[in-house]
Amino acid sequence: MDPARHLQELKLLHSVSTLVDQTIDMRAVVHPILDALAECLDFRGATITLLRKGGDDILIEAAHGLSRTQAQLVHYKLGEGVTGKVVLTGETMILPRTSDSPIFLNRTRQGKSDDTAFICVPIKEKQEVVGALSVYRPSTDDEQLKEDATILEIVASMLARAVLLRRDLQEQQENLQEENRQLRAELTRRYHPTNIVGNSREMQVLYDQIYQVAKSQATVLIQGETGTGKELVAHAIHYASTRADKPFVRVHCAALPESLIESELFGHVKGAFTGAVSDRKGRFELADGGTIFLDEIGEIPLAIQAKLLRVLQEREFEHVGGVKTIKVNVRIIAATHRDLPAMIEKGHFREDLFYRLSVFPIFVPPLANRKADILLLADHFMAKYAAENDKRVTKFSNEALDLLMRYRWPGNVRELENCIERAVLLADGEIIRPELLSAPVQAPGVPDKQESGPTAIPALIEGASLSDMVEGYEKQILTEVLSQTDGNIAAAARRLKSTPRIVSYKAKQFGLTAG
Repeated sequence: MDPARHLQELKLLHSVSTLVDQTIDMRAVVHPILDALAECLDFRGATITLLRKGGDDILIEAAHGLSRTQAQLVHYKLGEGVTGKVVLTGETMILPRTSDSPIFLNRTRQGKSDDTAFICVPIKEKQEVVGALSVYRPSTDDEQLKEDATILEIVASMLARAVLLRRDLQEQQENLQEENRQLRAELTRRYHPTNIVGNSREMQVLYDQIYQVAKSQATVLIQGETGTGKELVAHAIHYASTRADKPFVRVHCAALPESLIESELFGHVKGAFTGAVSDRKGRFELADGGTIFLDEIGEIPLAIQAKLLRVLQEREFEHVGGVKTIKVNVRIIAATHRDLPAMIEKGHFREDLFYRLSVFPIFVPPLANRKADILLLADHFMAKYAAENDKRVTKFSNEALDLLMRYRWPGNVRELENCIERAVLLADGEIIRPELLSAPVQAPGVPDKQESGPTAIPALIEGASLSDMVEGYEKQILTEVLSQTDGNIAAAARRLKSTPRIVSYKAKQFGLTAG
């Protein structure tokens, strides 16, 4: 053996061993190893291929002498060509001259000629062939080719574990990508406008508006009473837009403490304030490329409104305590049940921010204005909660339907849903009867045009004491406000001009869910 050649081989094996000892991440070692093969043994090209787990496709993982684009275009089937046969049989193949072999496919276009030899060795892990290592080199005598094949087999054995891990990682990534695709498809289906229940004329207008604005990049302001489904509309706009495969980040402005809302929106740097023990991204950064939904935008303090206006205008901001300007590509959808023009007159909301937000205003009609949808919604929620709770509830009695149609639904669709869910849970047969509906729905004499909201005058209930009626009205108010604030005790207390302790006590007294 040529001493110089032997020294080069030892140098190669030492290089490969060092690289593999440093990390078993194939992405980090594969190209340096192929470069070492070309440099130490004067190979013209070297390629590592992987067999897809559970399949018969053999793809190039890395190639010396090929661009990434070229490598991605080349693949083999199990048993196809020299590479396919080596992976299938697990046996090394040596071609002294590529031009003499009918099974040499030359798909990489690196050499089918009289002066080019080709060596392909299997990469095995516990007798399982997971890929192949192949090289091109100038034609030489058979003894030298066999010696080269031996060196390549040693290198392949060193690479085997890293190759197997890389293949498993690729499979996990592909599975995760497929799972994400299916989840996004499900979200798109779930939040498609056709899955918002309602056939009334008012809802048809709403659907038209969603379709009109979805494909644009316009900022949207969704207005409507609490419980009308403003968040569903925001989801529908996002999942019908070109940003559907990007993040949808929701911010419930009313539920965030005033002291933390700036950090939640824009993020902060370590040490910006007490408790900021590390850097943290805000919601705008998390939504980059996608959509941010600012629910209950009317609850944002004036000081934060000025900073929000800048984001709307420039799509940039700084972290709390930071100096670096962060730029984001994000679509903004806001929602509120408040009368923002009235708030502007009182100095509680910035006029310039209002006009920036309401580029495309959408109004979600209250349930009282779309009575044609009440029974449709009731049937939808009955079927939903019957399936979820394994109940055989299939219909409403005529008396129950009459009560559902007569009630004014101050809490809108959300109140209707809660009412039907409760009735389904209480039902012991197939029919929902009047006594299973919530107390306000059963109360007689509530006119349709009665003022809605917590200031509405409660109906007199025959046979009930004053304390009972006061308690019922108090429960109705607290139920509605907790619904408006998503169960946030602090936000409900601010709305009611009370204290969190009192609101929490009352919620427990009435058996209400609170966060």
